[in-house]
Amino acid sequence: MMMPLFAYGTLLPGEVRWQVLAPYVVDEGVADTAGGRLFDTGVGYPAALFDGRSTIHGRVFTLRVERYDDALVALDEVEGAVDGAYRRVEIVTAGGRRAWAYEYGGGLDLVEILGGSWLARHG
Repeated sequence: MMMPLFAYGTLLPGEVRWQVLAPYVVDEGVADTAGGRLFDTGVGYPAALFDGRSTIHGRVFTLRVERYDDALVALDEVEGAVDGAYRRVEIVTAGGRRAWAYEYGGGLDLVEILGGSWLARHG
């Protein structure tokens, strides 16, 4: 089943990994939230746990049908899902969208980002 992608950090437009996602999306995404907690890893990218304990702000992007499999391969690689740093999980957003998202796999000291927004983390 083809599902969109919920992005909450460096895959968002204007962020350092947007250029990885941009060739695979069909639109500018829809603002949405997901149940979970967002953390600053201290190394330039966030970590999410989709545990429903708070709210994570992000965007849901529709992926190009003709490049869907390529998109997942590229995103798994850049997000570290291949080596276990993150894992691709299925979530349901507050807007009722089933989507893929990348959940933190462990290994770093984390500081929770209160408010759940990577883009607004510094006020």
